[in-house]
Amino acid sequence: MGIAACSLLSVPALAADILQIKSPDGQLRFRLYSQDQQLFFTLHLNSIPIIGSSPLQYTLDGKEITRGAVTGKPQLTTVNERFPIMGPHAEAVNQYNGVIIPIQSGSIKYSLELRVFNTGAGFRFIIPGGAGASRIPDEATVFNIPAGSTLWFHNIESHYEGVYESKEIGEVQNLQWVAPPGTFRLPQGAYGAITEAGLQGYPGMALQANGKNGLMIRLPQHQRPSYPYRLRYSPEDTTRLMQPAAVAGAITTPWRVVLAGADLNALVNTDVVYALCKPYDKKLFPEGIHTSWIKPGRAVWKYLDGGGDGTVEVMKKFTDGAAALGFEHNILEGFWTRWTDEQIRDLISYSNEKKIGIWFWVHSKGLHDDIKRKELFKRCHDLGVTGLKIDFFDHEAKETIDLYDAILLDAAQNHLLLDFHGANKPTGLSRTYPNEMVREAVKGMEARRIPDKAAHETTIPFTRWLAGPAEYTVVMFGERRGNTTRAHQIASAAILDAPLLTYAAHPDSLLASPAAGIIKSIPSTWDETIVLKGSAIGELAIYARRRGNTWFLAIMNGSTPRQVSIPLSFLKKGQFTASIAKDAVNDPAAIQVEQAKYTAANTINLSLEAGGGYIGRFTNESK
Repeated sequence: MGIAACSLLSVPALAADILQIKSPDGQLRFRLYSQDQQLFFTLHLNSIPIIGSSPLQYTLDGKEITRGAVTGKPQLTTVNERFPIMGPHAEAVNQYNGVIIPIQSGSIKYSLELRVFNTGAGFRFIIPGGAGASRIPDEATVFNIPAGSTLWFHNIESHYEGVYESKEIGEVQNLQWVAPPGTFRLPQGAYGAITEAGLQGYPGMALQANGKNGLMIRLPQHQRPSYPYRLRYSPEDTTRLMQPAAVAGAITTPWRVVLAGADLNALVNTDVVYALCKPYDKKLFPEGIHTSWIKPGRAVWKYLDGGGDGTVEVMKKFTDGAAALGFEHNILEGFWTRWTDEQIRDLISYSNEKKIGIWFWVHSKGLHDDIKRKELFKRCHDLGVTGLKIDFFDHEAKETIDLYDAILLDAAQNHLLLDFHGANKPTGLSRTYPNEMVREAVKGMEARRIPDKAAHETTIPFTRWLAGPAEYTVVMFGERRGNTTRAHQIASAAILDAPLLTYAAHPDSLLASPAAGIIKSIPSTWDETIVLKGSAIGELAIYARRRGNTWFLAIMNGSTPRQVSIPLSFLKKGQFTASIAKDAVNDPAAIQVEQAKYTAANTINLSLEAGGGYIGRFTNESK
């Protein structure tokens, strides 16, 4: 092979092995081999198997091209770069060792591309084709999860708005659906997750259990359409989107991604999903995420917590509330469509004076027509609208995926930010289109039927959030908070983050809180994130997050009371003044606010109520 002696790429002694490729730090190892004329792979983190022996299975027009495959000379690729993001930290690391392997199966020639990062691996198929060619792809690659692993998952009946359950992988029944990312903990304590990245021009995948410890890729022709889709679209639409999708010209699949980490901190801080996506177009975004009209921030939202009718005057009051909170955005539901352009300009002019951006809700069904979509987006641009909250996608069909791309491009050309609601999982495209602020794709505060909200909110940071930010619509002080305390709810704003961080509570409720000062200071993007020891999926989330010189310690407890001790070593040098909001004893509706001073040598000891929480803002006195 010419490069077999290289430490990151080698051909082992076993005759069936094709290659092994290691991560830059040497700890993650992807092995590709052939057995019984079928391509297989494994993934190990040091000595821990993350993915056991698993078949790569890809068909084109009904012919399996991963069987009887003959591999050629691999082409080695290495990359080490950084780029800014709006995520758990300010700068993403794109460092990997990769290889492109030419393959021939019968008369079909294609390539398999592999990239191995320190915190995950991705692979994709690249199949040449002329402009006139149109072929139907299908996949059935299996990810075999080691026995004894615990899997956190929800099904796809509510699309991506499900409540997670956890099971030992051997107890996950055959044909059980798993909405990516599916997160699992290995018996040795390491973690993995399976999802996809760079989904464009191709159907989106779900996962389905095979009853043998494996999760298999399933494209939309095999997926049962979700209840939200069946509810809002016609039987004809449903039938059409269940047909296998043809892809014209060359086929480049999305990246099939396995994230891996020794602990939850490594998993949460992985940049693999972003790194596998194409960089932004400088013609559309001259400065990337720092382009002048890309404006992350916090938003008020008149929907779940009262506030009156959807009139211009009522929405001016919400703009007032946003300004008083120091927030940046005001999201309007569909009632804006009953207004005249003059009324819209009145609200936007009023809000601009207070530096508050106005967002409009739109149904995605009306955006399939290119002309109508472009006309609407131009109208919104001309009126001075900041962004659009676009709803009711609820399907992984290629037709829907193509609509996302069209919306992202047209919105970028009109300088509109986007919030995708009723949406598919994110796949890292906010790197390509920085105007994508967030996707919902989570069972959030809108849902009343979450029996154990404390467990749910301590699960999703380590499951759904691994694919990218979600729109949970954080913080409620009324009955929707379920079995969580008010301190837990405030802490959720610092853990369930998003570049567009929408608050569910009425701005007056936020301003009236004893912890209003802390609420005002919680940012929507972060420079650094550390998931602290003691965190456990579905039980406890302990996050230390930094913005500039200020640290936040945010804790959400699950449904079991517990004692925790948290060393403040993340503070590093200096003395810090802390503003703290925590549970009042035996009163989940009350918040205790206090001030204290700490250094990195201190430890905070807490008795957390069931569903309890804590949030502290630590300001360095020397800065």
